[in-house]
Amino acid sequence: METVEAANPGEEETRPGTPQLLFNLYDVGEVEIEDMALDRYVNLHSMIVPHSCGKLTGGDFQKSQMLIVERLINRLMQTEHNTGKKQLAIRIVKDAFAIIAQKTDKNPVQVLVEAVANAGPREETVRLKYGGINVPKSVDTAPQRRVDSALKFITEGTQKNSRGKKSVAAALADELIAASKGDMRAYSVAKKEERERIAKSAR
Repeated sequence: METVEAANPGEEETRPGTPQLLFNLYDVGEVEIEDMALDRYVNLHSMIVPHSCGKLTGGDFQKSQMLIVERLINRLMQTEHNTGKKQLAIRIVKDAFAIIAQKTDKNPVQVLVEAVANAGPREETVRLKYGGINVPKSVDTAPQRRVDSALKFITEGTQKNSRGKKSVAAALADELIAASKGDMRAYSVAKKEERERIAKSAR
């Protein structure tokens, strides 16, 4: 006599190889990186909770292997108010993603990737010394530095816009949505344009 095993409702979620949804809501696997220069430096591996527990801190340039959402969370912690408060930063990003999904009907991770691509300067200036005189020189920005700068500008814009009645999550959501569209009213896009304008004058 054959016995029929009861189906486990959670079997599909725990089966090895099954994609894990970020915050159990968003599929990172469907996100596309249109800027091919950033493909190696914007990591999109699947995680439920974006927390690597410091596994990628042992070597140089290993931050590129970290999920881009966790890099945003870590950048939010580098402030006088949120230092060391990772659970608070995770909650801020989760709430911001919920606002983005409601306003745009898009995957919030896709909006983040587009915002990083639009807020990262492609050209910057360095100072070269010739006979005791500092001369600015325009140089191309490395892709990893583009990602670093974009995350920095996005979090700076979030802090600046959340000083009033607007919550940090709402400010972050508005900054990401505006940056993903390349809107000059976004702080991060304006800073990027400023850096590229200075670099253009130093060619």
